[in-house]
Amino acid sequence: MLRRQFIRNMSLTAAAISPAASALASCSSGKKDKLGIALVGLGGYASGQLAPALLETKHCYLSGIVTGTPAKEKIWADKYSIPKKNIYNYDTFDKISSNPDIDIIYIVLPVALHKEFTIRAAKAGKHVICEKPMAVSVADCQEMISACKQADKLLSIGYRLHFEPYNQEMMRLGQQKVYGALKEIDCANGYTWGNNTTAWRLKKNLAGGGGLMDMGVYAIQGARYVTGEEPVFVTAREEKKRPELFKEVDETIYFTLEFPSGCIAQGISSYNMNINHLKVKAAKGDFELSEAYRYGGMAGKTPAGQMNFPQINQQAAQMDDFALCVKNGKPTRVPGEMGLKDMKVVEAIYRSIASGKKEPV
Repeated sequence: MLRRQFIRNMSLTAAAISPAASALASCSSGKKDKLGIALVGLGGYASGQLAPALLETKHCYLSGIVTGTPAKEKIWADKYSIPKKNIYNYDTFDKISSNPDIDIIYIVLPVALHKEFTIRAAKAGKHVICEKPMAVSVADCQEMISACKQADKLLSIGYRLHFEPYNQEMMRLGQQKVYGALKEIDCANGYTWGNNTTAWRLKKNLAGGGGLMDMGVYAIQGARYVTGEEPVFVTAREEKKRPELFKEVDETIYFTLEFPSGCIAQGISSYNMNINHLKVKAAKGDFELSEAYRYGGMAGKTPAGQMNFPQINQQAAQMDDFALCVKNGKPTRVPGEMGLKDMKVVEAIYRSIASGKKEPV
């Protein structure tokens, strides 16, 4: 009994003397319960949104990085305590297969590289989150889905708004027909491009397209998840007011989506308008998000009054949900098949612009 009392006293003393060591042990223990995510591509979205969000997540954490810029390695390693063995470049990427610290690869590269790195990540035995838009073509999307299925790994697309309360309410109101049958949808998303003439988003071989691929996917998504349906026909036209800048990609596109129920969605995607809304006319009243697709500051109203939901960290909620899907062996609510469906609409829009006619999706 004296020996036990001595050991107990020594343990209490050590804990009192070294609270920092105790806290570090607790933190280390917590990470064991979290899945490790490696970010591939350390541009503005990764550095400004995803990495900070991973400091707030409960079920995953930033465990590694993949970058083609050596100068970024030390900056990120110091800021996020990433060990050297968890830092890769695009040539050494495949060695990630033997790293147990990394469970999930989040691809945040130019769109044209999504297919290559999704397939390489799946072959490396890692689950994948791929940023939107999923790829530059329907064919690429299908290859990505097949590769992940063959590797028995989950594939999710970075559709953060499916985890955001205001957009979730729009889904509920529309799909459950709370205010009756849906008649019309007004969905628009865009911003005014600045003076950057060298960005990869202006190069078709990297971006696949312009405002439609970048901004328009949100509007297409909005119409799809409010109705809970897939559009069957598309009519579209393109407008360019700055052709010297948008030589290779689209600037502004106006499109009409026809749904099986008879609901019609009028959409706009743009690199030359500051627009951001999702508005619905239903048989028994209208409901809308006047701020629909941003990272925060969401706002909406229904016939019952203003919406009042918490403003959340959308990226943290998205990544936590995927981590739980991986842990529990459950499907993600935003799988590769959803990205594929969006690209089918995008391709139909581009076909309609080229033909000047209504096109089937």
